[in-house]
Amino acid sequence: MLTRLLFLLLLFVSGISSASLLSQQRLPAQYMQTTEDAAIWAQVGNDVVNVGNVRAGQILAVVPAAADYYEFRFGFGTGFIDKEHLEPVQGKMRVEDGLGDLNKPLSNQNLVTWKDTPVYNAADNSSAPFGTLSANLRYPILSKLKDRLNQTWFQIRIGNRLAWVSSLDAQEDNGIPILTYHHILRDEENTRFRHTSTTTSLRAFSNQMAWLRDQGYTTLTMYQIEGYIRNKINLPARAVAITFDDGLKSVSRYAYPILKEYGFNATAFIISSRIKRQPQKWAPKSLQFMSVSELKGIQDVFDIQSHTHFLHRVDDNKHPILLSRSYHVILFDFQRSRRDLAQFNPHVLYLSYPFGGYNDNAVKAANDAGFHLAVTTVKGKVKPGDNPFLLKRLYILRTDSLETMSRLISNQPQG
Repeated sequence: MLTRLLFLLLLFVSGISSASLLSQQRLPAQYMQTTEDAAIWAQVGNDVVNVGNVRAGQILAVVPAAADYYEFRFGFGTGFIDKEHLEPVQGKMRVEDGLGDLNKPLSNQNLVTWKDTPVYNAADNSSAPFGTLSANLRYPILSKLKDRLNQTWFQIRIGNRLAWVSSLDAQEDNGIPILTYHHILRDEENTRFRHTSTTTSLRAFSNQMAWLRDQGYTTLTMYQIEGYIRNKINLPARAVAITFDDGLKSVSRYAYPILKEYGFNATAFIISSRIKRQPQKWAPKSLQFMSVSELKGIQDVFDIQSHTHFLHRVDDNKHPILLSRSYHVILFDFQRSRRDLAQFNPHVLYLSYPFGGYNDNAVKAANDAGFHLAVTTVKGKVKPGDNPFLLKRLYILRTDSLETMSRLISNQPQG
């Protein structure tokens, strides 16, 4: 088993994505039957993990693969099952398609599992079990129905098989939180920004990150958020994206070492015109911005993305100046920001609107400038099918308790 897992890990380290393996081989799928209860594996986030099992006697559509595994469709990617657990379908046995149309597209809805979750062959607890989904998964739903007891069932597809999960065993996915931070200071040095909502204490930030680690959260890149929104990748249930706007020096001084210690990653949305040529001496009473070397020094944790070039300002009425600029001015600024940030990242594909301000011109310019997604300061989570240029985020304030944080980011509908 260890040798086989190492083979899988080497595939992904070498850059072969799970979603592309089936398409690369272009081999016809064949139906095979499990001879015993069989563990199944798939890539979830950055890791190849055990994602559940299939019971003996179940039929799956699989594709021959290298080593000792077959591949099959699992969610938005590829699953793997040991060849020793499968045999050709005997006689005239075939997959029954009476449960629905296997060819219909996936919806923009997922379920999330918090425990090992039973999967059934019909929307009935007394039906034959198909297998189990592991805890901490998001899995695409085809449709929902209510049984005679008014219980909701989720229809899913695994290896070209239709199967069912009870809403008593799993929840609907209410979205992934993107957390927003700006400035971090020690309490004793924060004499100027104590009452600004965008300044977080070092103690609060450290406690919040420790809580995420202790609760088993995975931190996501914006590339993964894009894959989630576009229904392209499998992600864990406990997942969060961490973002910092502006590019302040406190990010490299305080946020970076904490995130690095916990093995987390984050996104830094940088105002490209404010990058310093040389690091500045630390002065907590001022708003200082990172230098070229400081930005390069945090890139093992932070992905560098755009917070515009010259548009991060307000007018005399305290409104973002972006709202009064023409489409062509906004487009030029967005393009300039992408060019200037290319020294840190050749894939500047994501934008944070200054002060969360946007209008039709800004949205069109973001798309035309080559951005794939843009985030706002509108409160909420992101879900598949959301407008990619109007993504919501969440603030966790320095005064928020960990109970408040848990309530904000948990899988509950946002009011």
